[in-house]
Amino acid sequence: MIILFFRLDLRGYFKDLKMIIKPITYKRAVLQTMFFIASAIAMPAFAQQKPEDPLLKIYRGSAEKINDLIHTKLDVRFDYKKRHLYGKEWVTIKPHIYATDSLRLDAKGMDIKTVAVVRNGKNIPLKYTYDNLSLAIKLDKVYQNTENYTIYIAYTAKPDELKIEAGAAITDAKGLYFINPDSTEKGKPVQIWTQGELESSSAWFPTIDRTNQKTTDEISMTVPGKYVTLSNGRLASQKKNADGTRTDTWKMELPHSPYLFMMAVGDFKIYRDKWRDKEVSYYLEPAYAPYAKDIFGFTPEAIEFYSKTLGVDYPWNKYSQIVVRDYVSGAMENTTATLHGAYVQGTARELADRYYDKGRSTIVHELFHQWFGDYVTAESWSNLTVNESFADFSETLWAEHKYGQDTGDEHNNEAMQTYLENPENAKKDLVRFHYHDAMDMFDAVSYKKGGRILNMLRHFLTPDVFFKGLNIYLKTNAFKNGEAQQLRLAMEEASGKDLNWFFNQWYYGAGHPLLDIKYKWDEATKTQFVYLNQTQEGKAFQLPMAVDLYNGTQKIRHQIWMRSKSDTLTFKVAAQPKLVNADADKITLSQKTDHKNITEFLFQYQHAPLYMDRLEAIDAATAQQTLPEAQQILLAALQDKYYGLRMRTMSSINPENTALVNAAIPFILKIAKDDDNNLAKAQALKIISTTKDAAQQLSLFEAGLKSNSYAVQGASLFAMANLKPAGSLNMAKAFEKDNKGDLTKAIIAVYAKNGGDTEWPFVFKNFEESDPQTKFEMLKDFAFMTARVKSPEYAQQGINALKEIGVKYKTQGAAPVILNVLDQLKKVRKDQNDSSSVKLIGEAEQQINDQK
Repeated sequence: MIILFFRLDLRGYFKDLKMIIKPITYKRAVLQTMFFIASAIAMPAFAQQKPEDPLLKIYRGSAEKINDLIHTKLDVRFDYKKRHLYGKEWVTIKPHIYATDSLRLDAKGMDIKTVAVVRNGKNIPLKYTYDNLSLAIKLDKVYQNTENYTIYIAYTAKPDELKIEAGAAITDAKGLYFINPDSTEKGKPVQIWTQGELESSSAWFPTIDRTNQKTTDEISMTVPGKYVTLSNGRLASQKKNADGTRTDTWKMELPHSPYLFMMAVGDFKIYRDKWRDKEVSYYLEPAYAPYAKDIFGFTPEAIEFYSKTLGVDYPWNKYSQIVVRDYVSGAMENTTATLHGAYVQGTARELADRYYDKGRSTIVHELFHQWFGDYVTAESWSNLTVNESFADFSETLWAEHKYGQDTGDEHNNEAMQTYLENPENAKKDLVRFHYHDAMDMFDAVSYKKGGRILNMLRHFLTPDVFFKGLNIYLKTNAFKNGEAQQLRLAMEEASGKDLNWFFNQWYYGAGHPLLDIKYKWDEATKTQFVYLNQTQEGKAFQLPMAVDLYNGTQKIRHQIWMRSKSDTLTFKVAAQPKLVNADADKITLSQKTDHKNITEFLFQYQHAPLYMDRLEAIDAATAQQTLPEAQQILLAALQDKYYGLRMRTMSSINPENTALVNAAIPFILKIAKDDDNNLAKAQALKIISTTKDAAQQLSLFEAGLKSNSYAVQGASLFAMANLKPAGSLNMAKAFEKDNKGDLTKAIIAVYAKNGGDTEWPFVFKNFEESDPQTKFEMLKDFAFMTARVKSPEYAQQGINALKEIGVKYKTQGAAPVILNVLDQLKKVRKDQNDSSSVKLIGEAEQQINDQK
C-alpha cells in the first residue's frame, strides 16, 4: 500500500503570497489568515503530554495458527440500492498442527444465513455463535491436521452499516465500497471496489483475516452485463445470464493472504499490454482510456527490471492495474491486481508536467509489493517493514534506473526528510511489537525510514551482495511469511557477515544519529583532523562511512567506522586538502551539521559528484548569500544539469539581495525561455513576472499562455495577472474549459484576487476534486474566496470543505492550520453580518477539536 505523506515546501511561499494578496483590501484579517497558514505548516506543533496508553503494553506478536486456510471459493452478487453483497462461500481449511473441533472466522457486520460443513456433496448444518465481528463455529467432529474440511456459509455483507474505526493511512475500513450506486452524483461513474488491508476483507467474506494465512481462491461475481470486472488471478469464465447480468469467475491458483483479495466492478476500458508471455492490463474510466499507455506503459519495463534485479521473475500469472474513484488511501497491491486512487491518471498534457511524481512512484511501489508483501508477506503488522520498507525503497531503485542517479538521490533525500521532520518518528522502532493500533504501523518509520535503512544496507554490502541476499530471502520464503530476522539471515548468508549489530540498531531500535562534523588542519604535522560527534541522547550508532579527501581534483577515499559518540579521524597528507567530504556517499540516515566553510562548499559544488554534494553546497550558500563564494555557488546552480537543483536554487535566492538577483536574472530568463523541463520553466516565468522589468517580457508570457504545458500556462497566467490585472479575469475564464494542475491553481488565484460569487462554483468544484496535497497548496486562495464571497451559502460550502480537511487530516497536522483559518474567517464573516456562517464556523471548530 502507498500512503501519501505530505511535505509542504514553503520556499517561495511568502513571495507568492505577497504577489497575490497585495491588491486585496477587503479585510486585513484575511491577509493575516494566510500568514497563520504558513507559520502553522512550517512550525510543528508541540505535543501535549498524553496519559499512558494501556494498549501500548500489549505484545503484538504473530497471530496463533489454529486452523489454516487452504482454498476460498466465493459466489457473490450485489444489491446496488441497498449497498449489500449477497454471498455464498465454500472455505476449505485444515488444523494447523493440533487437532481441533472448532473454527473461528472474522466476519464483520454481516447477516449470517447458513453455516454448514460440506460432506459428500451435502451441507450439514453446524452450530455457531456470532457477535457481529467474529463467527465461532462448532465443527461436526475433531479434525486432525491431516484432514481438510470445507465450510459453507451463506451471508449478506452490509458495508455501509459497518462502524469500525479506521486511521490516517486508510481513512475508512468497511472493506467493500459502492461508489455512486444510485447514479445521483452527476459526472461520477458507478463502481464497486474492495480494500482489504489491514483486516477489512472480512467485511465482505468470512475468513481468518490475518497476514500469516495464505489461501488460493475462486471468486464468481454476478454483475450487470454492461460492466467490467477484475479480481485476483485469471478470468476463468464468463457466463451471460437470462436477466441481463453476467457471471465472471476469477481463479487465483497460487496462495496469498486474505487482505490481498480484491474485486472491482464498473465501466472500465481495458488496455492490454504484455510482459514476456504474461498479460499486463490497465483498467481506466473511458475518459482516460486513450492515455492508458501514457500512464502505465512503462509497467512491463519495470517488471523486467525488478525481475532481473531480484533474480526472481515476476511470480504471478498476470498483472493488472485499475484506477477507481473515492479510494480511501493511495493505492493497494492486491495480488496480480493493484488498485490505484484517481490521482495516478492524467492526460498526456498532465503527465508531461509530472516527471517522477507521486503517481509514477506509486506504480512501481505497488509493483514491487508483488514480491515483497504478496509473494512473501509480513507475518504480522509488527513486521510491516518487510512489506512497506521494500516498496518504498523500490521507488528509489526505479528512479535511479529510469531517470538517473540525481533523481534517485533526490527521491531518497525527500523521503528521509519526511521521516526526519516529525520528532515523534525518532521514538519508534522499525519493528514494533507494541502499538496502540495496527494502523499506527503505517507511518513514516515503516515507509521512509525503512526504505533509507535498506538503501544504507545496499551500500554497505555492495549492490551485488545485497540483491543476492534479497534473492535468498524471496526464494526461501516464497508463498509464505517473512520477518526482519529472516531478512537478516538471508543477508548474512549472502555476505558472510554478522549483521546483528545492523538489525539491532536500525530494525529493533529507535531514532537516528545527530551528526556534527568539524575539521582542523595542522600545517606543522601535515595532519588533517576530522571530528565526528553524535549529539543525540542515548546510545551511539555504529556508522560505516566513506571520507573523501580532495587534493586539487584528485580524490582519495578512506572507509572508516564511527563506533562511539565522539571520534577523531586523522589523515597524514602532503598538503591541506581542498575538501574533506565526510559521509561521502551521502546515504547515512542522520540529521547532519557539517561545519565546512563557504570556500569548501564552493569546491564541493564544483568537484564532488553527487546530487547531495551539490544540494548541501546550495543550502549552505542560501544561508550566506551575501558572500561572493555563496553567490558563485548559486549562479552556477542555476545552470545545474539537474532540473530539481535549478528549481531549488531559484527558490533560494533572496529577492532583496539586489546584486545577486541582477546577476541571476539572465540565467533565470534563459530557463524561462529555453529549459527543457516544464516545471523549471514555469518557476522561472513566475520569478521573471515579479521583477521590475517584467513588462519587457510580455511576449514571453503571451507565448507561455499558448504552451502545451499546464505548468507553463499557469505561470504565464500569474504573470499576466500582474502585468494586466484588469484583463486577468477574462484571461482566466478563457481557460475554464481545459485546465489541470498548475493552470487550475493559477485560475483560482486570479479569481481569489479579482473574482466573486460568479467564479465561486469553479473554485469550489476544483478544490473539492483535488487531492489533499493540492488542497493545501490552494488553501490561501480558497480561504480568500471563502472570505470574500457575498453569498452565505457559498461561504458555508467553503467552511465545510475546510472543516473536512481539519477533521480528516488532523493526525497529519492539519488541525492547527485549519483552526487558524477558521478563526480569521469568523471575524470576516461577522463583519459582513453573516451570522449563519459564523455559527457554522463555531460548530466546525468544535468538530475539529473533538476529533480523536
